[in-house]
Amino acid sequence: MPSAGRGLRLTAVDDAAVEAFRSLMPPAALFARMGIEVVEASIERVVATMPVEGNTQPYGLLHGGASAVLAESVGSIGAALHAGQDRIAVGVDINATHHRAVRSGLVTGTATPVHLGSTTTTHEIVITDEQDRRVCTARLTCLLRTPLPPAPPAG
Repeated sequence: MPSAGRGLRLTAVDDAAVEAFRSLMPPAALFARMGIEVVEASIERVVATMPVEGNTQPYGLLHGGASAVLAESVGSIGAALHAGQDRIAVGVDINATHHRAVRSGLVTGTATPVHLGSTTTTHEIVITDEQDRRVCTARLTCLLRTPLPPAPPAG
């Protein structure tokens, strides 16, 4: 499996996409902390897995916020692939409905586009457990914009 480095692994992606993600993911990125691994990425579909272990709330269940992180991650990748190299995708709205509890194993997030426009995208994200049962359904809308200039040095 090719590695994009810095905690993000990608397969089924062209080299330009791998390079774009490599430049965006610092070593301490939330992706790496959550254990998210992208296993498929295209404009039509983005799939990633995340371990439940380490991403639980006090009752030992998968944290709803962890599901939201996985959902926003895969949806944002799909939006970024649609945006191309001259624009960035930033999330402006996310909602998630949690359907069932998960205590262990991996969950898989699959993002598919609902709308791919010139200034916004919307993706539906379905998160399933290892038995392919729906754990969460989310929707993410991203704004496509030109990148901001680098911040001036502090001090």
